[in-house]
Amino acid sequence: MALIQTTEKIPITILTGFLGSGKTTLLSHLIRQPELSNAAVIINEFGEISLDHELVEKTDGDVIEIQGGCLCCTVRGDLIQALHGLMLKRTKGEVRAFDRVIIETTGLADPAPILQTLMSDPLAFTKFRLDGVVTTLDVINGMATLDRHDEAVKQAAVADLIILTKRDLVTDESGQKLLTALQSRLTKLNAGHRAIFTDHGRIDPGLLLNLGPFNPTAKGQDVEAWLRAEAYADDHAHGDQHNDSHGHGHDHARPDVNRHDARIRAFCFTSDKPIAETKLRFFLQLLPALRGPDLLRVKGMVHVAERPNEPAIVHGVQHVFHPLTWLQAWPSADRRTRIVFIVRDIEPAHIQELMAALTTNVEPAAA
Repeated sequence: MALIQTTEKIPITILTGFLGSGKTTLLSHLIRQPELSNAAVIINEFGEISLDHELVEKTDGDVIEIQGGCLCCTVRGDLIQALHGLMLKRTKGEVRAFDRVIIETTGLADPAPILQTLMSDPLAFTKFRLDGVVTTLDVINGMATLDRHDEAVKQAAVADLIILTKRDLVTDESGQKLLTALQSRLTKLNAGHRAIFTDHGRIDPGLLLNLGPFNPTAKGQDVEAWLRAEAYADDHAHGDQHNDSHGHGHDHARPDVNRHDARIRAFCFTSDKPIAETKLRFFLQLLPALRGPDLLRVKGMVHVAERPNEPAIVHGVQHVFHPLTWLQAWPSADRRTRIVFIVRDIEPAHIQELMAALTTNVEPAAA
């Protein structure tokens, strides 16, 4: 079943990862692949490693043509200006009609403001769609990186896909223990993420594509995979099917939780009761107004009372929420509302109290 959309938008993949995590090595491999031969690549000028020199064929202003057909430009200011510039060149026929954009962020970047920018700019909203957030993490230095840098924790927390690099360096028992600990830590930070390994950046590019729900050809199973609500079974906020109003996030007092990790909570609100559309829209305005900076990512599938056969897709980052998108049908027999929250310094119970008000005195419409 397809999402109801009037125009096809160009997908954007955000590729992030801390300094030395193998992000540029991965990108250098990806742009050689046929699946991305018609992509445009935006690279932050403060990236620690430039693309291999032999990949560059010619330069035209800020746009570089790369072997295999990719286009590349360097951000010397605003990301949106780079997107505007690429679209203008595309419209004028000055560059090939690229069908995908990959944004490689600097290793120090907090991805949340980038997501927010893509969702709030008029051109970005009308011409592009977020396809997914991909984060690279070095399995050898990953634990230390997460210990020392809050940005790395955020990168892992909001990722749809985490690519674990340098696994070939795990050659003994101590290395395997370190890898196991890292995987466990990532699950606590972001229970809904998918993780795959890569060796020297070699990976099937298809694994990085179509990670989000806003694909005109998306199937219901794709939306379920994007949401991955079941991954939060042990760390979630319950809706009306439970009497207590307290969600269960990560325990700030646990001695094995790093100080950066302890600020991040990931949980899922579920409810059997339908939600009135007016109440849902009010909630999507109220929540970012109250706690915008601490909403790293919110994504969900909602049973709206007035449209019982067409679940609403919710997606927000910090102060900005994507307009409601409607599926043509439920992807499975499960018609519960499920909203995943990845937040900083917010107790699940606080959001639970707001959510509980949404289902009060709401009756389902006739199916």
